[in-house]
Amino acid sequence: QVDLVESGGGSVQAGGSLRLSCLASGRTFSSYAVGWFRQSAGKEREFVAGINWSGSSTYYLDSVKGRFTISRDNAKNTVYLQMNSLKPEDAAVYYCAAGYSGPTTSRYDYPYWGQGTQVTVSS
Repeated sequence: QVDLVESGGGSVQAGGSLRLSCLASGRTFSSYAVGWFRQSAGKEREFVAGINWSGSSTYYLDSVKGRFTISRDNAKNTVYLQMNSLKPEDAAVYYCAAGYSGPTTSRYDYPYWGQGTQVTVSS
């Protein structure tokens, strides 16, 4: 069992930056892959970025490549999503999720989810 809590969301202007954090409880967090997903009103939840258990493998949605960076610190049970050059279309509720393998892009591969943190980007 893994419990996840996201933080770091907020409101920024286009071009600004935010760093989201995903804090996990559980002794075995370092063995899980972690994904960041986002969902905006009326849209499906979509994969944004993922990282494997060691941090050696990452994967990104094409539209965020070069702007977002996912990383993890297993000693702190935390995964980060650094978001730079934010655009209005990045606005959404962002969720972190943990899974047994990956990173994968399917939300169905992640059994554990946080409650989400809101990101608002104004133009």
